[in-house]
Amino acid sequence: MALGVGLLTLICLSWTPFAMILGVVLPESRAKHIGRAAIRTGFRILLRLLAIFCGCRFDLQEVKEFGRRREPMVVVANHPSLFDAIVLVSCLPNAVCVMKAGLMHNLLLGAGARMARYIVNDSPLPMIRSAIHELRDGACLVIFPEGTRTNTPPVSPCSATAGVIAARAGVPVQALMIEMSSNYLGKQWPMWRPPRLPLTVRVRRGQRFDAIQQPQHFGREIELYFREHLSAAPLNSAQRN
Repeated sequence: MALGVGLLTLICLSWTPFAMILGVVLPESRAKHIGRAAIRTGFRILLRLLAIFCGCRFDLQEVKEFGRRREPMVVVANHPSLFDAIVLVSCLPNAVCVMKAGLMHNLLLGAGARMARYIVNDSPLPMIRSAIHELRDGACLVIFPEGTRTNTPPVSPCSATAGVIAARAGVPVQALMIEMSSNYLGKQWPMWRPPRLPLTVRVRRGQRFDAIQQPQHFGREIELYFREHLSAAPLNSAQRN
């Protein structure tokens, strides 16, 4: 656990000085392209190092195949752990995340997130406008509709924001389902508590919603979908294989 946190810290701090400078001097379109590619590369390196040194196993083939399409869309996923954004962004080209405003000023993540033009969720209307702009510019928008990590597995109540954004931007929504062998770094998991190894993380591709007819009801729709297709229990040894 300590090694994993140290690797994440090292990767983020190594990129921060470059992000602080390049985010200011480069044109916006160039800055966000380089910023997103750098974050994706850094997270891919992190997952590889976690697999080699930290007893982690990542089954990401389905999301990697989906990511090769490079089409603008909203990606929604359940949110069991702090791992989730790292795993998804590592697989999705031109990904832009909706994140808490406080993280934009975080020492490790802030400069990189600002350069990549990630979207803050502190004000609904500007957030929606920014998200639509990025989608029309070809981005893959990553949203966790629960808004925070899952309180009660398999999923907490979801908001309709992803459906509203997708409907207004005229893009589809793709559901992804994240499953883990333990609730490590979940809502009820203390930061100091180590995981049971090997830690397995699997992402399955779910339903694609090509047209959102009633965006105001999308939160309930995606919540019911996750409840039907996700188990409240962690991955067992048979599922991991």
